[in-house]
Amino acid sequence: MDQTWLSLLPFIIVIAMSIWIKNILPGLIVGILAGSIIVKADLLSGTEQSVSYIVSTLSDETNIKIIGFLYLFGGLVGMMNIAGGIKGFSEWAGTRIRSERGLLGFIWITLPFTFMMPMFRIMMIGPIIKSLIKKMNLSKQKVGLTLDISTESVIVLLPVATAFVGFMVSLVEGGISGLNLGMSAYEVFLLSILFNFYAIIMLLIGIIQTFWNPKRTEHNQVHKDLEEQEHEFHRMGIKKELSLVKAQPWHLIFPVTLLLAFSLFLLWQDGVAQGAKTIFEAFSMADATFVMLLAVFITLVLTFVFYVIRREKMNEILYHFYDGGNQMMEAISLLILIWALTLAAEDLGFSDFIGSSLGSFLPAFLTPAAIFVLGSVVGYFIGSSWGTWGLFMPLGITLAVSTGAPIPLTVGAVFASGAFGALTSPLGDTTITTASILDMDIVDYARYKLKVSAIGGVIAAGLFIVGGFIISS
Repeated sequence: MDQTWLSLLPFIIVIAMSIWIKNILPGLIVGILAGSIIVKADLLSGTEQSVSYIVSTLSDETNIKIIGFLYLFGGLVGMMNIAGGIKGFSEWAGTRIRSERGLLGFIWITLPFTFMMPMFRIMMIGPIIKSLIKKMNLSKQKVGLTLDISTESVIVLLPVATAFVGFMVSLVEGGISGLNLGMSAYEVFLLSILFNFYAIIMLLIGIIQTFWNPKRTEHNQVHKDLEEQEHEFHRMGIKKELSLVKAQPWHLIFPVTLLLAFSLFLLWQDGVAQGAKTIFEAFSMADATFVMLLAVFITLVLTFVFYVIRREKMNEILYHFYDGGNQMMEAISLLILIWALTLAAEDLGFSDFIGSSLGSFLPAFLTPAAIFVLGSVVGYFIGSSWGTWGLFMPLGITLAVSTGAPIPLTVGAVFASGAFGALTSPLGDTTITTASILDMDIVDYARYKLKVSAIGGVIAAGLFIVGGFIISS
């Protein structure tokens, strides 16, 4: 289909309905149906097409790896729960973490061990943070924001050893091929890190928020769990059962150590198999999504054996494996629908519409700022940093060449816009996963994050204008 403003309609429906009814799921379903019906120009065919989009997302190899990782990791958390691992570690940490500042500091301290992949980091420390939040009656939104900032903002600024590097470099390489810049794609990528103003600003905001601790408001003090507000009786039996388990910290330390060790080793091994010569190249070239899935699978098997040897009841372990995995079904369902929504929008000409609407009339010094602002808006709609980068990297580099704007600065603006969308959007996997683990309403949490992120976005836009003016003059 030719590029048209109708390609925005599915995203507008999702955002509007989410704000209206404070639930993303109905909006996603309506958005997919609306987009599919427009694509097919027929009610019945459009409905069939919406199911086809969902099936297509499930047949995508990368998507299935992500779904498998989420479910298996949730199952591992369920096993650690019933075995007393999370309770034991929480009690141990609780004797040492006695304040909000201590908990926020704990989030930053875990970064060197969990930085490889956002989903991995959030799911690794989220359950522990959740138990400490409840114990100390802290603001889930503030703690969740710190977790997300320390995850998304840091990972996009690291030049090696993350799941993002290989993808980001490949996008740059595709954009600059044939331009004879005299620099490799990796060199352009390294320079662009210095110009990812949004991620840098949000990182500073996160650090300031950690150490600046104003008097807590009454809102935080009377805060209740989402589960307690909306699902008072749904899981009462399981909650009672988990409250009676014996605290055993080693039942968390053992599987977490295994998971970290296998993740790092398999990242290195897979990268070497891809032709990497150094450990940093290996981490960059590895198929991180598959490696994380493989690592959690091996960890699950060994942890199950370990628990049985420790005389944990097999039936209980298996039951709570499924219960833990099922707790991630909300996040999994939302991700599947978001992927399907993106397919519908692309068939409506979303990418072409964005490119043709912007045109090439911009002055050079405004090009990076314009790319950042437009990319941030689109990133907020689609909730994916990778999706935003994939859409805007060719457009950004093309505009930089046609207007004479600095390419590293423009590339940095593209990466910054994706970071904004991933951190802020209610459709982002970071928002969905953190909100799901900490039992927060996704839309309310996204609104809270938007207030803080907007500050970083405005400052970053100003810096892109100033940077573009200085470098282009």
